[in-house]
Amino acid sequence: MRDIVFTRIDDRLIHGQVVTGWMRQTLANRIVIVDDLVAKDPFMLQLLKMAAPPKVQVNAYTIEDGIVLLKEEPKSANEKVLVLAKTPEVILALVEAGVDITHLNVGGMGSKPGRKPLFRNIQASPEEIETFKKLSSLGVNIEFRVIVTNKGVSLEDVLAGKAK
Repeated sequence: MRDIVFTRIDDRLIHGQVVTGWMRQTLANRIVIVDDLVAKDPFMLQLLKMAAPPKVQVNAYTIEDGIVLLKEEPKSANEKVLVLAKTPEVILALVEAGVDITHLNVGGMGSKPGRKPLFRNIQASPEEIETFKKLSSLGVNIEFRVIVTNKGVSLEDVLAGKAK
């Protein structure tokens, strides 16, 4: 099984905060994007690769292919993977398929139909909130933290309205 050092939901995927903050903190040297649309869009994948730090391998996979890849043994013992997805449903699919994800950072879910404010600039639909609850029941520690320097806030505190 691959060494997943960080898993993040961020609908922008790779951008400055991921590159400058999370990559440094986690010492990740590979980014695996799990997103059916990005996996099938060579132009978008090329843009995301250009946003990544030099020498960091960036790949995009469909959910099905991402499950296979993340459950494989790494080709290098030094591989440290940062997994990015746009929605909690993708992470749930990975976890239910046996991918070893024990911690989930929720950092960016923007406005779209059906979503309401949940925490700071993070919005979620009722279905997405249920998905977070299911992930938590499966043993995934979920924290809401937009940038590295913020203090993480637990799913329980966000849902209880204790988060500021």
